[in-house]
Amino acid sequence: MSTALQFAGVSRHYGAVKALDQVDLEVKEGEFFAMLGPSGSGKTTCLRLVAGFEQPTAGHIEIFGETAEGVPPFRRNVNTVFQDYALFPHLNVLDNVAYGLMIRGVEKSERYRSAEQALELVALSGLGKRRAGELSGGQRQRVALARALVNKPRVLLLDEPLGALDLKLREQMQEELKNLHRQLGITFIFVTHDQNEALSMADRVALFKDGRVVQVGTPQEIYRQPNSRFVADFVGSSNVLPPDFVAAVGGASRWASLRPESIYLTREGGHAASVVAASFLGGSTRLAVDVSGLRINLMLPSAAEIPAVGESVRIDWKPADMHLMESGA
Repeated sequence: MSTALQFAGVSRHYGAVKALDQVDLEVKEGEFFAMLGPSGSGKTTCLRLVAGFEQPTAGHIEIFGETAEGVPPFRRNVNTVFQDYALFPHLNVLDNVAYGLMIRGVEKSERYRSAEQALELVALSGLGKRRAGELSGGQRQRVALARALVNKPRVLLLDEPLGALDLKLREQMQEELKNLHRQLGITFIFVTHDQNEALSMADRVALFKDGRVVQVGTPQEIYRQPNSRFVADFVGSSNVLPPDFVAAVGGASRWASLRPESIYLTREGGHAASVVAASFLGGSTRLAVDVSGLRINLMLPSAAEIPAVGESVRIDWKPADMHLMESGA
């Protein structure tokens, strides 16, 4: 599998602010790659550098083996779908999709034919004459996708494209984007601050913090084997256990991550605990317990018998489920 994108020591500074700081990153051709992190962590700056909207302060970027520094956006074989979709309100759907081809001088009948094919790809056939303002949020998102795909890019950049959608539509569009990726086979680079989106959609995830990439891996690796307290806290809900507690329960004296779904109630053995809170979540109940002064969360099936607040219980987990981390930061 060839390399679609390579960052080598890439930085982007705005005066004294280091938006991106010495980032090394590799994205394989055909990958669905997610850049995940809180606001201001550097992920969108990274995407803008790939698109050509920004230039690096230092370092080197290659797109399919070709140097990207200094190459303008229109000469890069990438297209971007923005969070606000950036559709032209005075144009109908078909002209919005065909706009990039018009700028490139493609003959009218050919660009309209290509635009119709792109609309069919995103399940919007027959809506070409409508104005953007007449469409739902999900339809506008599909138009933005079609406009990017009509240029047949080798890399599709998605800058939080689902952020404006409600939960049900966002989940539907996640499935549609994954299906579209499988159908097209091109490289998708998806920027999001939503860890559920990243885990459910991506082949691999890069987690950003303070302008740096702190961990790269498959969703399973990021979730089950976080390398630091930050990763464990940010990705999913984890119990971050301090070294003294880990040592007291038979582990090495290091920070550890223990996911709530790995903990269970037991009648014998385990660790004595006192229930401090219970929250019904529909399909499950989150139980918070106190173990030697440390608050630990666990998940129980909603049909299970839930102990009362203040009740004494015993909890346990498999030793392999307590993941020791490289860093306490």
